[in-house]
Amino acid sequence: MNTHAPHIRPVIRQLDEATANRIAAGEVVERPASAVKELVENALDAGARRIDIAIEDGGKRLIRVCDDGCGMMPDDLPLALSRHATSKIDGTDLLAIRSFGFRGEALPSLGAVGRLTITSRARGGEGAMIAVAGGKVTPVRPSAANPGTVVELRDLFFATPARLKFLRGDRAETMAVAECVRRLAMAEPFVGFTLSADGKEIFRADAEQGELFDALQIRLSRVMGRDFIDNAIPMDAERDGLRLSGFAALPTYSRGAAVAQHLYVNGRAVRDKLLTGALRAGYMDVLAQGRHPAAVLYLACDPQLVDVNVHPAKAEVRFRDPQGARGLLVSALRHGLAGAGHRASTTVGDATLAAFRTEPAARAYQMDYRPSATAIRASLDLQAPAMGFAEAPSARAEDPVAVPAEAPLGAARAQIHENYIIAQTDDGLVIVDAHAAHERLVYERLKAQAAATGIARQALLIPEILDLSDADAARILAVAEDLADLGLVIEPFGGGAIAVRETPAMLAKLDLSALIRDILDDLADQGASDRLRGRLDAVLSSMACHGSVRSGRRMTAEEMNALLRDMERTPKSGQCNHGRPTWVKLRLADIERLFGR
Repeated sequence: MNTHAPHIRPVIRQLDEATANRIAAGEVVERPASAVKELVENALDAGARRIDIAIEDGGKRLIRVCDDGCGMMPDDLPLALSRHATSKIDGTDLLAIRSFGFRGEALPSLGAVGRLTITSRARGGEGAMIAVAGGKVTPVRPSAANPGTVVELRDLFFATPARLKFLRGDRAETMAVAECVRRLAMAEPFVGFTLSADGKEIFRADAEQGELFDALQIRLSRVMGRDFIDNAIPMDAERDGLRLSGFAALPTYSRGAAVAQHLYVNGRAVRDKLLTGALRAGYMDVLAQGRHPAAVLYLACDPQLVDVNVHPAKAEVRFRDPQGARGLLVSALRHGLAGAGHRASTTVGDATLAAFRTEPAARAYQMDYRPSATAIRASLDLQAPAMGFAEAPSARAEDPVAVPAEAPLGAARAQIHENYIIAQTDDGLVIVDAHAAHERLVYERLKAQAAATGIARQALLIPEILDLSDADAARILAVAEDLADLGLVIEPFGGGAIAVRETPAMLAKLDLSALIRDILDDLADQGASDRLRGRLDAVLSSMACHGSVRSGRRMTAEEMNALLRDMERTPKSGQCNHGRPTWVKLRLADIERLFGR
């Protein structure tokens, strides 16, 4: 018995323009921050040098964007509210895109879900205004206006009230808008930005002057904070038509989440899995698990080499040569981090000083209690016997050893707790974790040896056959040469099967099936995999740990100073193999402040 309803022939209908715009708005405008992004990018495309943004109730009640760009003539205003009408491209080449906007969807989408008013005046022209509410457009009328454009969006999603239920609270939406403006400001140092929320200015970045790189550095110090720039490595690399610039922070300046990673392609802020994966790979063996690098990186190329028309929000891109883009980013980061040598984040020293701060009760005691000279003499009791110890303290001083004047880590003066080296510098002191530092030195030496002689392989007596899908087999075999460089030799075995014939000798126990599938997951997700490299590095790191100076060993002055000099010559010696700092510097001025000098 057939219980299904009888088949009814569907009727195909043409959606009206208002409905089509509301559907489009769902892709372009997720929340107030999305609207702000679209409007500010329009202002940038108009050549604005000053952009003022104001929001109320997190942008739900009001978003106003005022710019001093080229403006529009009265006849252009109705076209600006028509879908797929744009001044950015002529449609002949969708890959030759040199502007932020080009789809012609933002303004009509906003007008379909909110109350939108545009007031604009081109230089030498008359000011005019047009309004649209819920997709209904009013006629253009004259209006007094300064050169440029003012866009007001009120009552966002009033025409689609169900969308309002998916928005977060005013505070969260305000923070999202602020983050959006910050990201845009970081790529446009010659443009001034202000953001006000409910009448209070919460972000300001005045236009910078000078050369582009210098202007970017100043802008980033204002937006990201001076600590970021002080602890960042400048990036400047080029390969096959791609140019990478920007700043990548030292590993010891890492964060607990990926909140300080900002990537740009031709000035457009993007969230691209390929690039974020390359960023992780660049820091692969210098970060502790659960830590994330901080970086602001700009990738520039001919627009023909990248497709930005992947998604209406334009947050994703597709490179013509994705592995070339990834390779440039990874190699530039690794080269930059290696060039940083022994540097460690200045914030490590700040945290150390904070740990030395006296407790409030102790400070109150120091302020309120003023002992007399008699009390001081009585408390010292110079005739009393010296205090004794059950065991000798684990610390000793060394006679001065000649040290080069330019040595940044100074001269070893003592070892405490049979591990920590105290070194004196020209302007303070350095505390070194000898075990952690030597572990990094041995690790880098082992990596250099492996790179010079290659990864030793071990042939399997019986090749291991793995059955994969045809697509997976093709994907893994495409990187067979790279895997062979790391000691893993695979060959096709007919159909979707592959044969593993050799494995890295240092990886004695290896679940080949799990490793191959992990590599395939990486290849599918981001087009590349560092799984095997990571496994090999982990083995080298373990070997380095066992071959390094052990905590509890007493070192001579010559040994301690030799360790300091090796650190100064060795890449990445500012952090151990697990991403922790190997040394801390305290400036003499900071030490003196601890004692109220």
